[in-house]
Amino acid sequence: MNKATEDLVARSRRLGSDPRNTNFAGGNTSAQGQGIDPVTGKKINLLWVKGSGGDLGTLTESGLAVLNLDRVRSLVNVYPGVEREDEMVAAFDYCAHGKGGAAPSIDTAMHALVDANHVDHLHPDSGIAIAAAAEGKTLTAKIFGDKVVWVPWQRPGFQLGLDIAAIKEKNPQAIGCILGGHGITAWADTSEQCEKNSLWMIRTAEKYIASNGKKDPFGPLIPVNKPLSVKARHQRAAQLAPLLRGMASTDRRMVGHYTDAPVVLDFLSRKKHVPLAALGTSCPDHFLRTKVRPMVLDLGPTAEWDVVVARLTKLHEEYREKYEQYYRKFAEKDSPTMRGADPLIVLIPGIGMFSFGADKKTARVASEFYINAINVMRGAEALSTYKPIPEREKFRIEYWVLEEAKLQRLPKPSTHATKVAFVTGAASGIGKAIATRLVRDGAVVVIADLDESKAQAVAAELGTTDVAIGVGIDVRSEQAVQEALAKTALAFGGVDIVVNNAGVSLSKPLLETTEDDWDFQHDIMAKGSFLVSREAARMLISQGMGGDVIYISSKNSVFAGPNNIAYSATKADQAHQVRLLAVELGEYGIKVNGINPDGVVRGSGIFASGWGANRAKTYGVKEEDLGSFYAQRTILKKEVVPESVADAVSVLTGADLGLTTGVHIPVDSGVAAAFLR
Repeated sequence: MNKATEDLVARSRRLGSDPRNTNFAGGNTSAQGQGIDPVTGKKINLLWVKGSGGDLGTLTESGLAVLNLDRVRSLVNVYPGVEREDEMVAAFDYCAHGKGGAAPSIDTAMHALVDANHVDHLHPDSGIAIAAAAEGKTLTAKIFGDKVVWVPWQRPGFQLGLDIAAIKEKNPQAIGCILGGHGITAWADTSEQCEKNSLWMIRTAEKYIASNGKKDPFGPLIPVNKPLSVKARHQRAAQLAPLLRGMASTDRRMVGHYTDAPVVLDFLSRKKHVPLAALGTSCPDHFLRTKVRPMVLDLGPTAEWDVVVARLTKLHEEYREKYEQYYRKFAEKDSPTMRGADPLIVLIPGIGMFSFGADKKTARVASEFYINAINVMRGAEALSTYKPIPEREKFRIEYWVLEEAKLQRLPKPSTHATKVAFVTGAASGIGKAIATRLVRDGAVVVIADLDESKAQAVAAELGTTDVAIGVGIDVRSEQAVQEALAKTALAFGGVDIVVNNAGVSLSKPLLETTEDDWDFQHDIMAKGSFLVSREAARMLISQGMGGDVIYISSKNSVFAGPNNIAYSATKADQAHQVRLLAVELGEYGIKVNGINPDGVVRGSGIFASGWGANRAKTYGVKEEDLGSFYAQRTILKKEVVPESVADAVSVLTGADLGLTTGVHIPVDSGVAAAFLR
């Protein structure tokens, strides 16, 4: 890494790490300098600019696009005009220097054409508040004097780069500009000064809004929209989440996110939230993630549940109709196909905000972007009147051919993408293997285990909270089961795959089996599976998207093994639950299937807790040899490991067995005595 790129990456990370400066993956930074052309050995002028889709806060050198600056500037000579400016993006490929690096973004022209060694283009809430204010031009002059110039709205691209370059040339005293409806751009000859200029613009705007803005820019309080207590609103949010997720997934399945951040609750408690929400967001980064406007419930948080459901159903129908009208109104013959008419942001007064996306990260980021939008609206209303860019312009960006091309370049989704899995007993053994496999398949997973600390540790192994979370659960307790699934709803919007894996075993003959032994095992596996399946079924039915319930039963559910009455009997109970629930839940598109493993010794919590020693004693072998003993008595002579069971779960919950329900799949390497008959 040379000095120019080293400084650029460091500056970008500092700017991007503070959400006051720019939103996630928003904005771009650049540096100009010299390098050596390996073909001629001569010095050439280079441009390093943050590539398309990257995030400033986590930028690395590989996230930079590297271009021959002179070649980029030469594009001015072949520029066909604003009506064909999209063609210039493809031309950037012919300006690349070297191989690798990130794809140049649409904003590359801004960085190349402006006569400055360093350029920052950012999306700070304070800056966009001025950019999206009706009196934005006047405010810019009042707040910044002649150091910052107003640039009227222009769609990002080559023309905007030319416009900003011309403004800088005409205003040599200026250090940057406010881009109408969009964000800010700052420049300087050194990296240090460029960063100072950016921060000065942002902080100056913040201070001005704080000192000169109206006290209550969102208007007076609406008493009926007062937030419920934390406990009460989380209970209602957990109830709402699967319902809303189902609505948001009408056209394509989504993962959800919930927040009750104070900024959201305050916005929804104020009189102006309805008209402001209807105006939609302004900054392109915002509405690309949130759609042009949210869906807003017009009932208070204490409204009766049936009334809320009916109203949300009606609002969803109206939202879809209006979005389809919006698409038809502005679509042209070459516009991409409509991507779905469901809301990505749903606002519930007194409860909070629900956001949706193709994965948890996308859903979470959408939420962050709408909070950015609320901050923008507050700042604009505090100083003037909020005035976002026109809907036609929003459509031009939302259904931009270049944006569609970017979406088409995304990798094909994994088999379980957009699915939420809830796995009990997942902190070890078979459960952990199942969770690991489902994450690999693209699902987000809840690690549910009696030992909450272990559950959270396993979740951390699998990834961030955008991938997996750990929750404590005692499957014997109705309340504990309800609370664990409520946490699932709040984290991911609902559930699609439920795996009843939690289990325990005490290997004893009939005459040594106590009543407590019997109850202990039946409470965990038979009763526990029933409780988890029942509560999960409520959520699955509310979503209306079908789903899968998997029981990890056992070969012992059909095989009369020795000295094992309580365990085998409760596994038979689980096996019949599969058949009963398959029949009852089929009308909702919910598949219920079972897996009958045998001899899973490696990594097993059951075997480690004494079961292995007991079974070894029963069969007259050493405990360390139990796995191979089980393998040798099978038809295939292969040991069954936790991953073997995980493979079966993956297949049963994937697309290939979409019409299979009410069955048990043996995963036992072949035990003839346990053949289903």
